[in-house]
Amino acid sequence: MSDSDFPEADAHYRDAAYYDHAYSRYKPDVAFYVELAVGSGGPVLELGVGTGRVALAVAKAGIELVGVDKMTSMLERAQRRLDRAPRRLRERVSLVEGDLRDVRLERRFPFVAAPFNVFQHLYTRRDVERALATCAAHLTPNGRLAFDVLMPDPISLARDPHRYYKSRPVRHPRDGQRYAYDEAFDYDAERQVQTTTMRFSDLETGEPRFSEKLPQRQFFPQELEALLHYNGFEVLRLDGGFEGEPIDAYCESQVVIARLRR
Repeated sequence: MSDSDFPEADAHYRDAAYYDHAYSRYKPDVAFYVELAVGSGGPVLELGVGTGRVALAVAKAGIELVGVDKMTSMLERAQRRLDRAPRRLRERVSLVEGDLRDVRLERRFPFVAAPFNVFQHLYTRRDVERALATCAAHLTPNGRLAFDVLMPDPISLARDPHRYYKSRPVRHPRDGQRYAYDEAFDYDAERQVQTTTMRFSDLETGEPRFSEKLPQRQFFPQELEALLHYNGFEVLRLDGGFEGEPIDAYCESQVVIARLRR
């Protein structure tokens, strides 16, 4: 199983303008990654840089960053954001098109980051191993790796995949129109992949207009620790949030800080 088994794996990232619009208010992770970046002294390698949400914040803090992403649409959006930024910020950020499973930049970094559920697009053990090999190949001996993934939600995983759950109407930047918006959740228990279908419908008639899918690998805490351990890493922290919250039944994210095992 690989990306080819999920042809819709990249669908959520093809429209970078909507991606920015949808997550414009998501900020809980930024301060966490900026603090680690500043503490490392830089430079920073960000795997899955997207449209530059975290990268620009790191650059504003005075730290050089190299951002890697395989989606041309996201990199183009990030570059447009950089083009509008002050020169001192533009000079601190370099963008590279590449897959985190095999990219090699022939340099090492004291801090490697993969924010905002990037690892949830690693659908097999082999994908995870390749991604962690990339991290190891780019870390200095005392460097740190940090990433976050969602905590699997048993209630969400057990939902009827044929039922849609309504949310608030959204305005889509594609055409400026407002749409009724709802989501359905389909969990493949064998593969540990949950696919969210996001449906946009006519606000007046309720007739579906278009939809997109977002498949995400689900990782459980002990599974994460084992994957890191057997790929040469030591987990320094595994928290239930970006402010060190405990892993419990109420946390939404798992936040990992690790280093190469000595």
